[in-house]
Amino acid sequence: MYNTKAVVYYKIKKNIIAALLPKKLNGYNPFGKKNKKPNLLFMKTLCIVAILSTLLIATNCLSQHTQTITVSNLKVEGRSGMNGIEQQHPGFSWQIFSTSRNIVQTGYQIIVAKSLNKIDENIGDVWSSKKINSAVSVNVTYPLQNLLSGKQYFWKVKVFTNKGQTQWSAPGKWSMGIMDTSLWKASWIGLDTITKNDDPFNIFTRLSARYMRKEVTVNKKVARAMAYVCGLGLYELYINGTKVGNDVLAPTVKEYNKAVPYNTLDVTNYLKNGNNALGVILGNGRFFTPRYSKDGGMVNGNSPSTHYGMPKLLLQIKIEYTDGSDQLITSDNTWKATSNGPILANNEFDGETYDANKELNGWCLPKYNDGGWSKAQLVIAPEGKLVTQTNENISIKDSLQPIAITKTKNNTYILDMGQNMVGWLKIKVQGNKGDTITLRFAETLKNKDSLYLENIRGAKVTDTYILKGGVKEVWQPRFVYHGFRFVEITGLQQMPAKNNFTGMVVYDNLPTIGSFQTSNKTINQVYKNAYWGIRGNYRGMPTDCPQRDERMGWLGDRSISSYGESFIFDNSRLYAKWMDD
Repeated sequence: MYNTKAVVYYKIKKNIIAALLPKKLNGYNPFGKKNKKPNLLFMKTLCIVAILSTLLIATNCLSQHTQTITVSNLKVEGRSGMNGIEQQHPGFSWQIFSTSRNIVQTGYQIIVAKSLNKIDENIGDVWSSKKINSAVSVNVTYPLQNLLSGKQYFWKVKVFTNKGQTQWSAPGKWSMGIMDTSLWKASWIGLDTITKNDDPFNIFTRLSARYMRKEVTVNKKVARAMAYVCGLGLYELYINGTKVGNDVLAPTVKEYNKAVPYNTLDVTNYLKNGNNALGVILGNGRFFTPRYSKDGGMVNGNSPSTHYGMPKLLLQIKIEYTDGSDQLITSDNTWKATSNGPILANNEFDGETYDANKELNGWCLPKYNDGGWSKAQLVIAPEGKLVTQTNENISIKDSLQPIAITKTKNNTYILDMGQNMVGWLKIKVQGNKGDTITLRFAETLKNKDSLYLENIRGAKVTDTYILKGGVKEVWQPRFVYHGFRFVEITGLQQMPAKNNFTGMVVYDNLPTIGSFQTSNKTINQVYKNAYWGIRGNYRGMPTDCPQRDERMGWLGDRSISSYGESFIFDNSRLYAKWMDD
């Protein structure tokens, strides 16, 4: 046996010397026969090379003994920093990282604390697991029953391995939802009044968005503020003119006569000292049905989706102050409401209609004049049980620029996104007051001048924007989505530029955890198509299609493909939620 490392370093040393020195110095060949007269330059260089090679070996040996093992990527119930957990025994997960191979977890220790200060001091004043000899690092169950509604908790983990132990991880955190139903003090509110824009009980249902607002006073320093909100079918929450979070089309769909999902949002940084304005926009989603049938019969050859009722809101904000006191803000009949806003209609199958001339400028800011608004109505609660939403909401995950715009013989324009996608189009337009821009969506073309719409069936798939005029206007819908590659644009006064349009790709906010690539272009394209098709059908449930009047969670498709999807997306919460459904 011989020392392989020594041989390698001898060769490195020899190559360094050969690179630094001429092949011969005064007849002296450093790797051949020696000359009787040593060369001084060569001897100095040889000393330098020896030092460098020694340092190289020492550095390598030192690194072998100082390789670190760390633990990170802390998750509770599969999510980082999740708010609103109702599980009394949540599961902890983590990952270990090392520059070495063959690192195996042999044990762990978890601590949980009430405050960041305690966890920074490595004190588990809520729970300490002590050292547990186990290789398990996924869904390690919290064993006690001492977690309280609405409270925030911090945690750390230390891991023991076959090659030493880690330091304590950086802290993770989570907060509990409202587990005790008696703590819900908010009332369900809405606006069930039908306006001239509404046609709720036709086959093609039409209902304008509901806007709701309330002003509150904050006169102390806020330590923490959490909002518990359920807006059905869809909602956006605003505080002092700023939308809370980056979610869209929230909450994700449920069977509302069995379960009603609420979201828990940290709104600490949205509040200010003094007067604050709260605002909520309510869209229809699948709570207010996109297809209505009085007798439950077929609609356009399809069964109608279930109609659960008019849009409604449940909102509760708990503010904790630094002096130890707290304040509860709830939805009730002191809120104001209107349906006379710019979103005249929003229907998942048919599209969104927006009149910029009816914009309620400043409606979610303090001191807005809401004298023309109605009092919010106390409405009947949904039949289902109120539950926290454990899966991720939908968000804007990607964007595309069109690759071409062509004018048709009908004086319309066909926009080609270059890729079948799911989401909507963000537009920049300029024109006269009252000009109407329509956007109609399709996956393919019938010919160069028209969309192929036969596969869309009864869906109108049309967004409409009415200009206020005079300035460049930027708009995108809130409460619809489309499956498309091509968009037919009607109502423009002149040829638009491609950079006036952006395709917003939306789906569940799931991390992409895998990829696939080969040397074969065809196989790579098959994978790309699958990737776009999968994420285009993540809608709080895995749907069968995103473009026509269906968009349902057919069981057969996903029972086959769900396993393969899990190599690409971290979709465990989505499928757990769907199994509950």
